[in-house]
Amino acid sequence: MKILICQEPGKLVYQKREVPTPAASEALIKIKAVGICGTDIHAWAGKQPFFSYPRVLGHEICGEIVALGSDVQHLTAGQRVAVMPYLSCGKCGACQSGRTNCCENISVIGVHQDGGFSEYLCVAASNLLVVDGVDAISAALIEPFAISAHAVRRASVQAGEHVLVVGAGPIGLGAAAIAKADGAHVVVADTSQERRQHIAQQLGIITLDPADPTFEAQLRQQFGGMLAAKVIDATGNQQAMNHTVNLIRHGGTITFVGLFKGDLSFSDPEFHKKETTMLGSRNATTEDFAKVGLLMSSGKLTAEMMLTHRFSFDEIGAHYEHEVVNNRALLKGVIEFS
Repeated sequence: MKILICQEPGKLVYQKREVPTPAASEALIKIKAVGICGTDIHAWAGKQPFFSYPRVLGHEICGEIVALGSDVQHLTAGQRVAVMPYLSCGKCGACQSGRTNCCENISVIGVHQDGGFSEYLCVAASNLLVVDGVDAISAALIEPFAISAHAVRRASVQAGEHVLVVGAGPIGLGAAAIAKADGAHVVVADTSQERRQHIAQQLGIITLDPADPTFEAQLRQQFGGMLAAKVIDATGNQQAMNHTVNLIRHGGTITFVGLFKGDLSFSDPEFHKKETTMLGSRNATTEDFAKVGLLMSSGKLTAEMMLTHRFSFDEIGAHYEHEVVNNRALLKGVIEFS
């Protein structure tokens, strides 16, 4: 089989490997489509922490089952599956409490072990979600949508609530789409005019520019004169994250799904007088993947909401830097396999 491996920062090469054989509890899948995440770009650039080379990237994976280990009884060959790429230890306190998404010893396919930039991959059967009713491109995007779904669930978004999503990248877009599907009144803020236009066209959601001097007034106008009840920040930007406490009403909630590698700082009096609830959101659980699968099956989530570029597996290795890393128009790309 052919793989595309990141040998070292800045170097992707095609290689040949033997097709793996599934262990007793695994399934062998033939890869159909793989989404390209910011993690894959940071790894190529040598900026991904806790990362070792060489590594086969790719954790947003859709495949078709071609073989099953001897212990796997609930799956059959030919089924289309989305991969839940987070492998938890099952033993730490987080796992024991059901929060496997933040396992102390988590291993992520395509980050800590080889992933989906490969024609075939063996995956634990317990980490596969059957998605026969979802096309391959959409199924590859279940993973980023699931991260968004987890953030919306962490924020306890309710129908009719006023929700501000800050950051219109893939995760912010997904959070806005899912909060809207849950019945919330959603506004998205982003400084990029192109991303605001994409959100407005694909999701039918009001978008605002947070750099506009009248931003707060516009936000209040959308929310009946009030600030947001819930803010979901997907920017990973220090300045934006520090400012979120100023965007919620008294009694409001902030959920950080974007990650900034450093310290945050905000006004404690502002934080306290609003009795702010502040949460972090990391990865996703089986529940989140299942919800996204259902929303896709019902048409409430679609690949077109997020997807901007498609690439061929046989060709992208030669053009990755130009077409992916340095492509400012890229919102979400998916690699398709023949």
